[in-house]
Amino acid sequence: MTQNVKKIYSMSKQDRVQTTQALIAVYCGSRLGNQPIYRQAAIELAENIASHGFGLVYGGASIGLMGQVADTVIQYGGETVGVIPEFMLDFEIAHQKLTELHIVQSMHERKALMADRACGFIALPGGLGTFEEILEVATWGQLQQHQKPMVLYNVNNFYAPLIAQLDHATAEGFLPLEHRQKLLVCSDIAEILAIFQAERQAIAAY
Repeated sequence: MTQNVKKIYSMSKQDRVQTTQALIAVYCGSRLGNQPIYRQAAIELAENIASHGFGLVYGGASIGLMGQVADTVIQYGGETVGVIPEFMLDFEIAHQKLTELHIVQSMHERKALMADRACGFIALPGGLGTFEEILEVATWGQLQQHQKPMVLYNVNNFYAPLIAQLDHATAEGFLPLEHRQKLLVCSDIAEILAIFQAERQAIAAY
C-alpha cells in the first residue's frame, strides 16, 4: 500500500496528524546484522504488529532493520510514524512512505515524541542507539514517568549478555527487583502480541 508521507516539523500536539491505531515503538538497528535471522524476525514482528491492528512509531529511517520493520508494517496496512532529527537526514535516509514523518531538532526530542506516541516499547537487536533507547524508557518507568510495557525481543539469544548484566545489577543491590521485572524478556512473537493486546484492552477500558 503506497502512502503519501506527511512531513511535520512542528512539535506542538495540535500540529500533529493523529493516527487511528495504537502505536508500538520499535527500537532496532540501522543495520541488518550478520545473520539472516535478525531480518526475518523483524519482518515477522512487523507483520504481526500490523495484522493485529497496531501501528508503528520508530526512528524514521529507511535502512537496516528499521527500514525493514517500516516496510513490512506498511505492506500489511499498518500506520507508520517516523521521528528523525534533521541533522541525521543525510546519513540515516528518511523513509518516504510513512503515514507521518516528524523532523525534529535533537535526539532528545526524537525519543520524547516516540515515547509520547507509543503504547509500549519493543527492542529488536541493534547497537548503541537501540540499547540506549530501551534502557532510557526503562529508567523513565522506574521514575514513574510511564507504566507502558517494555519488551526485549531476544532473537537468537541476542540480549543474553544484557539480561545477565541487568540481573547482576539486581543481585548487587543497584537495580530493584520490581523495576528489573518491568523490562520483559520474550523470544516468542505470540507472547509479545499478547502483552500489547492486554495493554490496548486496558487503555480502552480506562
